[in-house]
Amino acid sequence: MTAPRNDRALLRLLPVAAGILVLSAFLLGVQGAAPPPPPEPEPGRPRADIIRIDGLRRFGKLERPAVTYLHEKHTRALAPRNLDCLACHLPAEKALSTKFKRLEDVSREQTMAVYHTHCTGCHRETAARGEPSGPVSCAGCHQERPVASSWRDIGMDRSLHYRHVKAQENRCEVCHHERDPATQKLVYVKGNENNCRSCHREEPVEKVRTLRQAAHEQCIDCHRKRIARKEESGPIYCSGCHDPAFQAKVEKVKEVPRLLRGQPDQTLVKAARRGAPPIDPAERVAVVAFNHIGHEAYVDTCRACHHATMASCASCHPLEGAKEGKFVTLQTAMHRGTAEASCIGCHNAVKAKPACAGCHAAIPVKDPPDVAGCASCHVPRPEGLEKGADRQAVARRLLEARSPVRATYADEEIPENVEIKVLSRTYEGAKLPHRRIVKALAKGAAESRLAAAFHRDPGTLCQGCHHHSPVAKKPPACASCHAQPFDPRHPGRPGLQAAYHLQCMECHRHMGIEKPVATDCTGCHKEKR
Repeated sequence: MTAPRNDRALLRLLPVAAGILVLSAFLLGVQGAAPPPPPEPEPGRPRADIIRIDGLRRFGKLERPAVTYLHEKHTRALAPRNLDCLACHLPAEKALSTKFKRLEDVSREQTMAVYHTHCTGCHRETAARGEPSGPVSCAGCHQERPVASSWRDIGMDRSLHYRHVKAQENRCEVCHHERDPATQKLVYVKGNENNCRSCHREEPVEKVRTLRQAAHEQCIDCHRKRIARKEESGPIYCSGCHDPAFQAKVEKVKEVPRLLRGQPDQTLVKAARRGAPPIDPAERVAVVAFNHIGHEAYVDTCRACHHATMASCASCHPLEGAKEGKFVTLQTAMHRGTAEASCIGCHNAVKAKPACAGCHAAIPVKDPPDVAGCASCHVPRPEGLEKGADRQAVARRLLEARSPVRATYADEEIPENVEIKVLSRTYEGAKLPHRRIVKALAKGAAESRLAAAFHRDPGTLCQGCHHHSPVAKKPPACASCHAQPFDPRHPGRPGLQAAYHLQCMECHRHMGIEKPVATDCTGCHKEKR
């Protein structure tokens, strides 16, 4: 992974406190010391504090390579001199500016002068004191300097959100606000606590701060104030939020109370067209009953589905598409198999886990999916959808009518062992502990609510190996489809030997089975003597 490449990275990282933090009375009215910065990573190790200083791009083409700046390295250098954030960042209206030694970018010349005056000047002063210092020549800073980055985005998952709710004593207004059209001031509207991304985007919009800038100004400032009051606080250094090793240490609350936002327990997914009355579900061929409360327990953040706002999917993805949703139609938003924010894409991500991948990895992802699978979600013309009906009640009834399948056939109906010896020439037949394999797969499926909902028959699990054949207690033999040897009349169908090896070896590989490993021939069938 390469270092961040533009000024957006600067906005991510520059507001982080430098050294032993002495909070300004101008900003906080209190003083306190921040914890020391994390130790310097070993040489060559990826790091999360890399900034590519290339802000002059907004004024035209760069004349020299961008500067690779290591923020925490400078933090550690400033600590012995007891210098804080104010050594590099100026006080803005509510918090420190995320820019270096300036509030705005006025011109190319002014921005360049700020860096050259203060960076080079500091390096010269440090060297004059006989201390290790940075370069002062142009080429010393402006050079291609690849540094491996460990930077990773950090989101407000359910656990972290709940911890913030507790820390702020349920005062949602501390973080959530919106702009009053009349006064153009930020106000809090109870019950309308939208996702930050509903206003703050990746790029500036009508003078609204970007998400990175707003998050760093508000989050870091709050963390610093809590440290000054000697209260429990979140990180203030780059790696504390953005390094995977530090993220793994963030405390996880096991039982997170449900965040109530007026959302339904169950609902019907509704289609809509812009500028037209809502489509009555009774007039459609089929509807989808959605278990909202069930899905809440499986996602870390509401943004997994509501990735822009907390509104319904159709508000940004109507049937005909809209600018807010990047003209992705509702049908595509729900069914795209390669997009994690879609229903099908999210399900595919779950099926990629080892417990499921043994069967599902061999099934190609189709975009859009086969029509044959529509009935798994869509219910054709259910009763009770007359106008004015309680759609939540209808959705609840449809969901309760489903019969989750958490088991396969009874043990006595499953052969205990199967010996595959039709190809035994160089090797003896492969003795397959058939029942033990089936029970292991069934155990993994039983622990998954998703599998239970979509494995519609006790024999569905068998189709992981016995594919392309009807569900049956005694499915046809592999040789009934896979010829021995390969049949050139069916180029898309492997021969019997290839079919066995592809099925068995790929299952072992995707499920992480170590004994026998996928490439251990004699682990499955002994060599003939």
